[in-house]
Amino acid sequence: MQEPEEKKIALELLETEQAYVNRLHLLDQVFYTELMKEAKTGKTVPEEVVKMIFSNISSIYQFHAEFFLPELQKRMEDWNCNPRIGDVIQKLAPFLKMYGEYVKNFDKAVELITAWSEKSPPFQELIADIQKRKVCANLTLQHHMLEPVQRIPRYELLLKDYVRKLPPQSPDRGDAEKALEMIFMVAKHSNAAIAEMERLQNLWVVYQRLGLEDDIVDPSNELIKEGPIQKISTRNNSTSEKYLFLFNNMLLYCVPKVIQVGAEFQVHLRMDVGGMKVRELKDAEFPHTFLVSGKQRTLELQARSEEEMNAWIK
Repeated sequence: MQEPEEKKIALELLETEQAYVNRLHLLDQVFYTELMKEAKTGKTVPEEVVKMIFSNISSIYQFHAEFFLPELQKRMEDWNCNPRIGDVIQKLAPFLKMYGEYVKNFDKAVELITAWSEKSPPFQELIADIQKRKVCANLTLQHHMLEPVQRIPRYELLLKDYVRKLPPQSPDRGDAEKALEMIFMVAKHSNAAIAEMERLQNLWVVYQRLGLEDDIVDPSNELIKEGPIQKISTRNNSTSEKYLFLFNNMLLYCVPKVIQVGAEFQVHLRMDVGGMKVRELKDAEFPHTFLVSGKQRTLELQARSEEEMNAWIK
């Protein structure tokens, strides 16, 4: 008798889960534990750094080793009288939100490993020593750390396949479909967490370029557009180079600093977006010109091209 397709996929899920738990064991019980032990002696790196590198890997390891893997094993042993895994995966799904923290931290963790390997030879030696062990299979710490990042997409693919291969009247259909939906939501949650983190990082870089003025630094702001612009002076018919940052709630009209120590720009004027009016000016002498008028004042600005002007107006 040939095994039914859905059982093959369920077995593949179990096999990859066993291999995954071994990988988590290596990360948590070998790398993390040994690096932490060395950090406590004060000879390699601060304990805080090791904690930051491994984020919440211990919770992820415990969850998979002590709960999910045993549940899956039990299920596969009873497959002949109870062919289903959908309900077990439904129990798993909410806990996968733990991955949000790990995934968000991943780039930072890799940067820390690189930076501290350069700063601390004993730290680098210890990692190299562990990487030489058979259990590491000639792969680097960074490579092993990537595994949890790839695990949720893997669940999603296997489960999609499983649902597709289930016979229409299978007792597991309802549960498996619900489980797939839950995993899909978790994957989305994890991606949203990464997107939000990137947004905040980019925003912070902009605030640094502006000299971290307190009334400007606000994590809820959204940067919409930035770029150089010419300011037209009607008094003496000339233009001067300025720089604009447009946020969802304000327009910052800045002057590039000549000596770039600390901030890159000096904020000359802050205009509220509420009540602001923008319109094109037809000026033969200064093409691609537009007028921005707000509560604070009115600016006559010139873009480098019609395309750029339209983008600002929009």
